[in-house]
Amino acid sequence: MIEVKRKGARSTKDLSPAILKQLNCGEVETANLVEWLAIDQRSLLVHILKQHKRIAYLKPVLVAIDQLKTQTVKTINEAIGTALFEQSFKNGDQQFLKILSQHQADMARCWATYTIGRNHELSIEQTLEQIKPFAADTHFGVREISWMAVRHKIKDNLFSSISILSNWTSHENKNVRRFSSEATRPRGVWCQHIDLLKNKPELALEILEPLRSDPDRYVQDSVGNWLNDASKTKADFVRSLCERWEKESGTKETKYIIKKALRTIGS
Repeated sequence: MIEVKRKGARSTKDLSPAILKQLNCGEVETANLVEWLAIDQRSLLVHILKQHKRIAYLKPVLVAIDQLKTQTVKTINEAIGTALFEQSFKNGDQQFLKILSQHQADMARCWATYTIGRNHELSIEQTLEQIKPFAADTHFGVREISWMAVRHKIKDNLFSSISILSNWTSHENKNVRRFSSEATRPRGVWCQHIDLLKNKPELALEILEPLRSDPDRYVQDSVGNWLNDASKTKADFVRSLCERWEKESGTKETKYIIKKALRTIGS
């Protein structure tokens, strides 16, 4: 995968036509959110399908997009990934799924995450194992879409998921550690809420406890946001947990997480 070194355009109007063309052809990764949002996913889809001689997949994928009630970057992303999985599965085309998962274009790898999330034949153990490389991806977009793509499976298999993800909290890759927290947030962003964790956040302590003093800010933000989510319904639990952490762990990392966790709780 190509390492992102460009800073990227600050706004859509600053995005050069040459870079946009490369993005829409899948020749480079997006450098920031502005570029990620600017991609014409239909153009990228056509280019990749032509390049890999799968143009027969195009029409059903476009139909899936056209049937969306609301077309956003995320909904189109999910529709393409799901439809490509269906076409590949129907044709026994595992090779194309592999091509997507290893493609240099981050948006193509985003599509690939849904080929895992929508595969009902995979157990939760298999699902999480297959999504792990995407959770560790060097690109921010792929990492975000990876947990969204399997969020419904985590919700439906919550206890098994928490048990599996608790082992990810000690992973050497910060992105994998962050996934364990971000994927189980009670409320999360652009995703279904997990009502059981909103009402019983203590169920996820085996994920939260090992991360309470994580050295990486990326992980700290996720843990703080997780607890802030929980504070909307279980403020007393979050206050009590933060008080205990403050006594047991005096690190600056824990203090940062606590501050983020309590930021919207009234005194």
